[in-house]
Amino acid sequence: MSIGDVAQVMGLPTNVLRHWETVGLLRPERDSGGRRKYDEDQIVRIAVIQRSKGAGMTLEQIGVMLDDSARERHQVLQKHLDDIDRRMEDMLRSRAMTEHAMNCRSHDIATCSRFRAGVADVMARF
Repeated sequence: MSIGDVAQVMGLPTNVLRHWETVGLLRPERDSGGRRKYDEDQIVRIAVIQRSKGAGMTLEQIGVMLDDSARERHQVLQKHLDDIDRRMEDMLRSRAMTEHAMNCRSHDIATCSRFRAGVADVMARF
């Protein structure tokens, strides 16, 4: 597939694909005219990059993950897993607070003691 076709299907501007190539995340083949041609392996890499960015990884972390010879690969991945776990806990707390807010009868939700319990860990810093 051409860069334009891949960009359209993946919902990305072509300059993003070019940037990812510049930083070494993609290595599309070139045809006789020098035009980029993306095969299934490159499209899989694009999907991995998109999913990983969506999960909060930096391009540098993604580069390490995709480099099977990177010595720090497991350390980078473990750090990312730890970050995901922390963010998931934050999301679960936020979800519980939101559910409570939807059903709470307090006019000013911030004055509700049960609602405030959702931020007690943050307030403990003061």
